[in-house]
Amino acid sequence: MQTLDSTFAALADPTRRAILMRLAKGDSTVMELAKPFQMSQPAISRHLKILEEAGLISTTIRAQERPRRLETAPLKKATDWIEKYRQMWEKRYQALDGLLEELQAIQTNGDQ
Repeated sequence: MQTLDSTFAALADPTRRAILMRLAKGDSTVMELAKPFQMSQPAISRHLKILEEAGLISTTIRAQERPRRLETAPLKKATDWIEKYRQMWEKRYQALDGLLEELQAIQTNGDQ
């Protein structure tokens, strides 16, 4: 079962985030995914395993190839979780802006 913990743990690594960005453009094989990185194919495969365990990618079968595909459902869950907190902070900033406007109005009226 994919959880937010496994999603965020997988996203914590810049190489894994870069792999996901590449997969957002389309399915890719391990060899294609490994090209831009200066690391061994087994190292890339370890990153892919973590991404797959987190449910962020899946492996398909196409003839002799095993291309990886981006799975967006875990990213949507993470985005929804972050969005709740963004909305909460936005409401708090709006309340703070309102308070600052009241204080400025009081100060302006006091100066006159």
